Amino acid sequence: MSFYTTKMTLLKNLFFITVICFITLFTTTILFAQSSTFLIPPAEFKAFDTPNDAGETISLTWPVSPNDSPDVFYVVYIDRDKNGTFEKEAIRIKSNTSYRTAVPEIYGYKKGNSDYHYVQIFPKKVYNGETLPKKQTLYFKLAMVSGDTKVFLDTIASATAHGNLIHTKKINNFVIMIIVSAVILYFIVHARRNPNMFLRKIGGLDAVDEALGRATEMGKPVLFVHGLTSMGSISTIAATSILGRIARKIADYDANLKVVNNDPIVMSVSQEVVKESYLEAGRPDAYNSDNVFLVASEQFPYVAAVGGIMTREKPAANFFIGYFYAEALILAETGATTGAIQIAGTDAYTQLPFFITTCDYTLIGEELYAASAYLSREPMLMGTLRAQDVGKGLLIIILVLGTILASFGLTFITHLFEAF
Repeated sequence: MSFYTTKMTLLKNLFFITVICFITLFTTTILFAQSSTFLIPPAEFKAFDTPNDAGETISLTWPVSPNDSPDVFYVVYIDRDKNGTFEKEAIRIKSNTSYRTAVPEIYGYKKGNSDYHYVQIFPKKVYNGETLPKKQTLYFKLAMVSGDTKVFLDTIASATAHGNLIHTKKINNFVIMIIVSAVILYFIVHARRNPNMFLRKIGGLDAVDEALGRATEMGKPVLFVHGLTSMGSISTIAATSILGRIARKIADYDANLKVVNNDPIVMSVSQEVVKESYLEAGRPDAYNSDNVFLVASEQFPYVAAVGGIMTREKPAANFFIGYFYAEALILAETGATTGAIQIAGTDAYTQLPFFITTCDYTLIGEELYAASAYLSREPMLMGTLRAQDVGKGLLIIILVLGTILASFGLTFITHLFEAF
């Protein structure tokens, strides 16, 4: 045999050996990929009672696996016996979903939360509403499933669901409530000791005495116009409270007050409020129930009637207090043409631009509710109002501070005010 023939034979043998090795390696790789060892289960598996609930759920958590993907599933099996068959499936999720980041009320906002899966099990739903004994310990097994391949984790986790009397994650709300209540009580006590306690100025309220004094000097009436809502509206309740304070001053000044209404119940309440104010002023004889009257129960007939009163009697001061709709501009513009001092107050934000434009003074939003405290100087009302102002100031400071800290990535102040 020549050297050339020997060389070719060796090369052929080497080629066949290489091909066989490659085929063997490829086949082994495929078989390995399809074998159960391809799925690497998590290193641990834990179960615990879900905190801050009514005892209806059990929480499960485990670290992520290198095999997590949309095609791989986690399946949790449940059993009442630790040595049971674990045939009942409690939950099935894709392995790339359900992380601890979804439950900051349990795990907070740690960066490592994305490295752990988390699910909640409702035992009653799993057992289709079947009655479970109280303090029933349940056992769980975790499996990874990919196609026909299923790998069980050796660990068997167990937990017992029970209710919690205190929701620990809402303690911050409780603390805030205690602080706010303490501030309110402090200012109420302070207002009782100091009746002249300072309250922030509101132009519309400071002008009430000016408007009533002008009406007295001119010998013209004061017109109080209610909004269109019923007595069940908070704005109408606030309006009647303001009416009482105005009526008391009117009685002292011996001026003439007229109150127009579009609701019979509001009219009745207004009559009693005005009558009581005249009694407090020691002028019951000056009260005239005919000056508190019903003009119309519909919107635009009401506007037409009130506009006629303004045009004929030309009151020296007009008060538009309550909740108004489209009639706001018509009323205020009509009053402006008569030369009256006009003071409006409403919590209807859609009508505020019209009142601000056509009236001399406007109580905006919550100022309507605060008016009774300013006019009456009642310690309870003054203390509550002052505490609200302090609370607003603190809230503004917290918002500014929180914005600055959040700009630098510090969000802990935000979490202090969360309500889970």
